[in-house]
Amino acid sequence: MTETIPAERPRLLPPPTRPHGVRDRLAGLVRGRADAARWERPAFLGLLLATGVLYVVNLSVNGWANAFYTAAVQAGSQSWEAFFYGSSDAANAITVDKPPAFLWVIGISVRLFGLNSWAVLVPQALMGVASVAVLYRIVRRRFSAGAALVAGAVLATTPVATLMFRYDNPDALLVLLTVGAIALTLRGVESGRMRWVVWAGVLVGLGFLTKQLQAFLVLPPLVGVYLVASPRPVLRRIGHLLAAALAVVVSAGWWVAIVELVPASARPYVGGSQTNSFLELTFGYNGLGRVTGDETGSVVPGGTTGAGSWGSTGLTRLFGSEFGTQVTWLLPTALALLVVALVAVGIRRRTDPRLATVLVLGGSLLVTGLVFSFMGGIFHPYYTVALAPYIAGLVGIGAGLLWQRRSELAWRMVAAAVVALSGAWSFALLSQASSWQPWIRWVVVAAALAGAVLVLLPPRGRGLAGATVATVLVAALLGPTAFSVQTTTVGHTGALPTAGPSVSSGGFGGGRGGAPGGQGGPGGQGAPAGTGGPGGQAAGGVPGSQTDGQAAGGQAAGGRPGGTTSGGMNLLGGSTAVSDAVVSTLSADADDYTWAAATVGSNSAASYQLATGDPVMAIGGYNGTDPAPTLAEFQRLVAAGKIHWFVGGSSGTGSANSSGSDAAEQIAEWVAAHYEAETVDGVTMYDLTPTS
Repeated sequence: MTETIPAERPRLLPPPTRPHGVRDRLAGLVRGRADAARWERPAFLGLLLATGVLYVVNLSVNGWANAFYTAAVQAGSQSWEAFFYGSSDAANAITVDKPPAFLWVIGISVRLFGLNSWAVLVPQALMGVASVAVLYRIVRRRFSAGAALVAGAVLATTPVATLMFRYDNPDALLVLLTVGAIALTLRGVESGRMRWVVWAGVLVGLGFLTKQLQAFLVLPPLVGVYLVASPRPVLRRIGHLLAAALAVVVSAGWWVAIVELVPASARPYVGGSQTNSFLELTFGYNGLGRVTGDETGSVVPGGTTGAGSWGSTGLTRLFGSEFGTQVTWLLPTALALLVVALVAVGIRRRTDPRLATVLVLGGSLLVTGLVFSFMGGIFHPYYTVALAPYIAGLVGIGAGLLWQRRSELAWRMVAAAVVALSGAWSFALLSQASSWQPWIRWVVVAAALAGAVLVLLPPRGRGLAGATVATVLVAALLGPTAFSVQTTTVGHTGALPTAGPSVSSGGFGGGRGGAPGGQGGPGGQGAPAGTGGPGGQAAGGVPGSQTDGQAAGGQAAGGRPGGTTSGGMNLLGGSTAVSDAVVSTLSADADDYTWAAATVGSNSAASYQLATGDPVMAIGGYNGTDPAPTLAEFQRLVAAGKIHWFVGGSSGTGSANSSGSDAAEQIAEWVAAHYEAETVDGVTMYDLTPTS
């Protein structure tokens, strides 16, 4: 008789153990995932804590930072309409020259905590910490914890990142949205699920509402990597990307549609445009004009080749002193490690998530870097913060892969060469600031030489491994970390902030301190851009600032002396200090008028608005070259008793230099011809109260 053996039931794996009590949850938070080393989560949390300290310490030294945007935040805290449109003033005369997503974030903080430097700048610091955390997760999903920690540390200590994550420009939010879109796309590559790339599209759309077309520079790498690496069939991949494209259009287009469909008479003028159109702003001044240099209404004209007003273009542009010390400390290393990563990971298996991670970071670095290198229009050094997460990610991944292969001599030789390259370039950048802490560059050289020797040695115990890692990190990170720490000790204001101490030579206008020259108003011609830096000359023949390129003193537009209280040219500088006497004059009976005052240019208007708390009309927008308002419109507002004072002595660049509108110049001339000037504490003012 044959014995019947019952079939064995499939064994079910027990569900993963979940923490129940508060103590277990706290232990899980510190420990991290189950397969993580005991030191991994504490090291990650320590990285975030150190990043937060770096970005928050001494934050108020920046004051209002970019007063142009701070004034818009102030306006948004007083008017929900100004909040929605990103208006420069609560009476909604004109918007800033960017979409308002980043202003919404800061505006919520100000509505909660009041208008002060911390409420304005802390959101950017938190975005910086979040960006480091997201980049860590991108690298950690497919590479070692050490690689992820290195990537996060490199991003946190990049000088331009330290600068921008302590500043109220749109770049902080743009970086966070960009790394978020990369993280979500890589999740889509791993799982093949459409929802991840759709959410990535949402973040790119929000990036457009932060800084317009710059957000789209990440799209070619994202699309290319998903098409290549997704495990889904080709037609399914294309369908997913079409859905993601729709998400981009919807998440960015809803606000654009409202602005374009609302009648111009029912909303503020779109700052930066010549036709009151956000679409024109997108594809003109803030779009293709940045690439070609043909920017109507710009501060100064650009150029597509050679050394234009915004510096020489070409493959070496980012390595010049104007940009090099901002972001390129580990750029040569990242390019070398990109090749290392491709070789180590291999390119044969297209669906390998590790390869997808390397390709999306490398592609984003190359696309964004090449656009920055050859764009002939407005290009400020702080734009390069967009490159920081790509550089950091590649450095972390490449270093981790080399470390894992250190048992082979060939890979150790490559690692030694990379360490030497990193130290040599860091020494070159530090030498550009030779008068500032000269000992640092010699420590870097010594650490690079020692590190190159140590990585050549075969692995021999934890002691040697720890010494090697510490020495290499000093060689790679001491220079940028020193520049980042210095950045936190000095106040930065205005439109042209730069990180770290002043460096010698190079850059547009000849040096970091110099802002581009501009045409003066009636009575004086601005000088061309000078040499900048300590002892050099900045725009209009004024000394260049060591910290932010702010033009102060010297001869301002309109032939009047510029200064901290004169109301002179403040086109690219920070907020002008406004005396108590001027504040008292502007504030008197301010509630009886829609605008307490009007003046040419948004930076000058911002200074008076922040000082008084009352709406101040920025005639001509940021550069004073927008036709907003026209002379006829301004005359009607004055006749209706809407504007109390006109503050003179401020000027934009003028249409002769930028092909923009000359309405602001016409208004200034009309006011001077029809109203009596009076001087209040050195500021020329005109009472526009209608006479009966």
